[in-house]
Amino acid sequence: MQINPSMFLNRELSWLKFNSRVLDQCSKDLPLLEKLKFIAIYCTNLDEFYMIRVAGLKQLFSVGINTSSSDEMTPLKQLKEIRKYLHQEQKLLEEYFIKITKELEKENLFIKPYEKLDKNLKAKCDEYFFSYIFSVIVPIAVDATHPFPHLNNLSFSLVVKICDKSNPELIKFGMIRIPRVLPRFYEVSSNIYVPIESIVTPHIEDIFPGYKLLSSAAFRVTRNADIVIEEEEADDFMMILEQGLKLRRKGAFVRLQIQKNADEQIMEFLNTHMKIFNKDIYEYSILLNLPALWQIIENKTFTHLLNPLYTPKVLPPFDENTSIFNAIDKEDIMILQPFESFDPVYKFIKEASKDPEVISIRMTLYRVEKNSNIVQALIDAASDGKQVTVMVELKARFDEENNLHWAKALEDAGAHVIYGITGFKVHAKVSQVIRKHNDKLKFYVHLSTGNYNASSAKIYTDVSYFTSKEEFAKDTTSFFHILSGFNKNRTLKTLAMSPNQIKEKILEMIRVESLKEQEGVIIAKMNSLVDPDIIKALYEASIKGVKIDLIVRGICCLRPGESYSKNIRVKSIIGKYLEHARIFYFKHSEPNYFISSADWMPRNLERRLELMSPIFDERSKAKLSKILHLQLDDNTLSYELNNHGEYYKITPKKNEKRINSHTILEEYVSKIYKTLKKDTDQSKAKSLAIKLFKND
Repeated sequence: MQINPSMFLNRELSWLKFNSRVLDQCSKDLPLLEKLKFIAIYCTNLDEFYMIRVAGLKQLFSVGINTSSSDEMTPLKQLKEIRKYLHQEQKLLEEYFIKITKELEKENLFIKPYEKLDKNLKAKCDEYFFSYIFSVIVPIAVDATHPFPHLNNLSFSLVVKICDKSNPELIKFGMIRIPRVLPRFYEVSSNIYVPIESIVTPHIEDIFPGYKLLSSAAFRVTRNADIVIEEEEADDFMMILEQGLKLRRKGAFVRLQIQKNADEQIMEFLNTHMKIFNKDIYEYSILLNLPALWQIIENKTFTHLLNPLYTPKVLPPFDENTSIFNAIDKEDIMILQPFESFDPVYKFIKEASKDPEVISIRMTLYRVEKNSNIVQALIDAASDGKQVTVMVELKARFDEENNLHWAKALEDAGAHVIYGITGFKVHAKVSQVIRKHNDKLKFYVHLSTGNYNASSAKIYTDVSYFTSKEEFAKDTTSFFHILSGFNKNRTLKTLAMSPNQIKEKILEMIRVESLKEQEGVIIAKMNSLVDPDIIKALYEASIKGVKIDLIVRGICCLRPGESYSKNIRVKSIIGKYLEHARIFYFKHSEPNYFISSADWMPRNLERRLELMSPIFDERSKAKLSKILHLQLDDNTLSYELNNHGEYYKITPKKNEKRINSHTILEEYVSKIYKTLKKDTDQSKAKSLAIKLFKND
């Protein structure tokens, strides 16, 4: 099959469409603070996109590279399309924000600037300014003797134009840096939030005594993410740049966000020093720094404006009175997070740390929370003399400092800590416990699509799999030997590992389905689909008649609906939970269900250590089948991709039942849990689970 660039959608524009789907949640029938939450997420995503992806494109353009993606769109063309797209979408963001805040006012929750407060509340803000704000803000003069300061990435400031009161013709420019230690909003009462910059502005003449304020504007800068640009989203750019192209302007400004209608001289002053391309300047008629809206969203008084809280459930056989190892000895067990609780994962490590029969615990850590019970259990195990081996990925973007802290604590406790593999990032999620049993060794394995992080496990949909099967034990032992020793070109037998096996395995399974032509079926769920070789193989399978359903949350470079892809359907699910699980089904493979830590992207398949695990037992396969078919049938949280690269919202047809995959899974798991609590008969709960998670 001949492949040409028009057969691929652009990676960056596809990501922008994903973030647009996040913003589109504001158009749905959701509680108001849920909508505000999606605005915060949208803006946080956009910050990272600009400081990593846009910064990377600017670098590629600066060194004269003309192609950086399968669609062969030049960096300059991509930058133009990105800027055009975002300037248009900014209007929609502003409309949503204004509408939501007006509706919040009807619920007696206000975001009010200082000038719109009554006299008493203004006095309270004034007191807060002089007792707290004044001491921590940083006034900055900029003139011949005071150079333009270094502004940190995503820093929030006020720029001021002032004149000497005794000599009004002497105009000066300065800044007031608002440090991150200050809250984004001052909670002047239980239901009124005052933007911090609106409190500072009336007191600018107190900050610069002897000067008169002529004009001011709030602004926020985005820089090239410097060190972190080498990781995660940007590692494909760095691979190109490292091929003999070392030119790099560290930390250059890549975006300016500023209040609309700012004084022309202020704009000229800022850009004289920052030299930001005019299309990378975004003027807002709403507040800046919207990722900080979480401060309002988390107000406990207004929880009725959020979705009802769902508590993840612990289902049999992982009840409180059962040893985790006894349960795994009897059967393989799969849990679906966050519908089922993350607690058994913690219990797996906690019980191992205390069990005198356990001699060794091995684990990979990619992202863990700051106060991690799992890491503390590993520290306890190492302190108790158990052999503890932990791969701590220090290159996990934005978690470097936290991971380094835990790595040192583990080492101090006596654990063997592996700090990474040269040239690769370790993204696999796996742990192994070795116990003595009748003078023999017994192995227990946990594999997951998500991180060992109890916080994210409440909001990310992931799959956890526990097994004591011998073939998994052998492969996980080999995997940890690869991490800690010299193991050139070593491969696994049951599990598949990137960079040498996963891609080849996927391509082979696609080829097998192609041979079955119209009888072939592929269902694949992942976060991103970018790899050109896999996309080409899917096209070839589609031409042969294979039915292919793809559930891709974020980036998708495959173009469906063309003659070469007419049998391919691409959906995206955006809802209450962040879709994070990678689940693959190939009808004619044996086994035919797989879970993985890897998306179908070159970085995951070629430049990382990832794992893909086959699923053998029928109950676990039935759970995976339920997830896939529920999401394929979902007509509430779903968007479908067309051949022009646009996503359209799927809505229920007339008289068609609404299917919300997140809500249905909450209800399924809750029903099993209630049955167990009511009857305490685990056989009934298991029977219900089998019925609900039957293989459709």
